[in-house]
Amino acid sequence: MNPIAEFIKTNRKASGLTQEEFALRSGLGLRFVRELEQGKKTVRMDKVNVALGMFGMIAVPGRKDTE
Repeated sequence: MNPIAEFIKTNRKASGLTQEEFALRSGLGLRFVRELEQGKKTVRMDKVNVALGMFGMIAVPGRKDTE
Protein backbone atom coordinates (compact mmCIF):
# COMPACT_ATOMS: atom_id res chain seq x y z
CA MET A 1 0.00 0.00 0.00
CA ASN A 2 1.30 3.46 -0.76
CA PRO A 3 2.02 5.81 2.17
CA ILE A 4 -0.80 8.26 1.38
CA ALA A 5 -3.38 5.49 1.05
CA GLU A 6 -2.22 3.97 4.32
CA PHE A 7 -2.25 7.35 6.09
CA ILE A 8 -5.78 8.21 4.95
CA LYS A 9 -7.19 4.79 5.82
CA THR A 10 -5.49 4.61 9.22
CA ASN A 11 -6.49 8.13 10.24
CA ARG A 12 -10.03 7.81 8.92
CA LYS A 13 -10.55 4.67 10.99
CA ALA A 14 -8.89 6.25 14.04
CA SER A 15 -11.37 9.11 13.69
CA GLY A 16 -14.21 6.61 13.78
CA LEU A 17 -15.39 7.46 10.28
CA THR A 18 -16.66 5.09 7.63
CA GLN A 19 -15.62 5.72 4.06
CA GLU A 20 -19.09 7.13 3.43
CA GLU A 21 -18.88 9.53 6.38
CA PHE A 22 -15.39 10.62 5.37
CA ALA A 23 -16.56 11.27 1.81
CA LEU A 24 -19.49 13.37 3.03
CA ARG A 25 -17.43 15.42 5.48
CA SER A 26 -14.61 16.05 3.04
CA GLY A 27 -16.85 16.78 0.06
CA LEU A 28 -15.20 14.01 -1.94
CA GLY A 29 -16.97 11.21 -3.75
CA LEU A 30 -17.21 7.80 -2.13
CA ARG A 31 -15.68 6.20 -5.22
CA PHE A 32 -12.66 8.51 -4.96
CA VAL A 33 -12.17 7.70 -1.28
CA ARG A 34 -12.33 3.97 -1.99
CA GLU A 35 -9.87 4.23 -4.88
CA LEU A 36 -7.52 6.42 -2.84
CA GLU A 37 -7.47 3.97 0.06
CA GLN A 38 -6.87 1.09 -2.36
CA GLY A 39 -3.78 2.88 -3.65
CA LYS A 40 -4.98 3.65 -7.17
CA LYS A 41 -2.01 5.14 -8.99
CA THR A 42 -3.95 7.72 -11.01
CA VAL A 43 -5.80 10.06 -8.67
CA ARG A 44 -6.15 13.83 -8.82
CA MET A 45 -3.68 15.54 -6.52
CA ASP A 46 -6.11 18.35 -5.71
CA LYS A 47 -8.52 15.75 -4.32
CA VAL A 48 -5.71 13.94 -2.51
CA ASN A 49 -4.90 17.22 -0.78
CA VAL A 50 -8.56 17.68 0.20
CA ALA A 51 -8.47 14.24 1.83
CA LEU A 52 -5.15 14.92 3.54
CA GLY A 53 -6.42 18.32 4.66
CA MET A 54 -9.00 16.56 6.81
CA PHE A 55 -6.02 15.62 9.02
CA GLY A 56 -4.08 18.87 8.70
CA MET A 57 -1.70 17.52 6.05
CA ILE A 58 -0.83 18.18 2.39
CA ALA A 59 1.10 16.19 -0.21
CA VAL A 60 4.54 17.62 -0.97
CA PRO A 61 7.31 16.57 -3.37
CA GLY A 62 9.61 13.91 -2.03
CA ARG A 63 12.18 11.45 -3.25
CA LYS A 64 10.92 8.29 -4.86
CA ASP A 65 11.88 5.01 -3.18
CA THR A 66 14.45 3.15 -5.24
CA GLU A 67 13.41 -0.39 -4.45
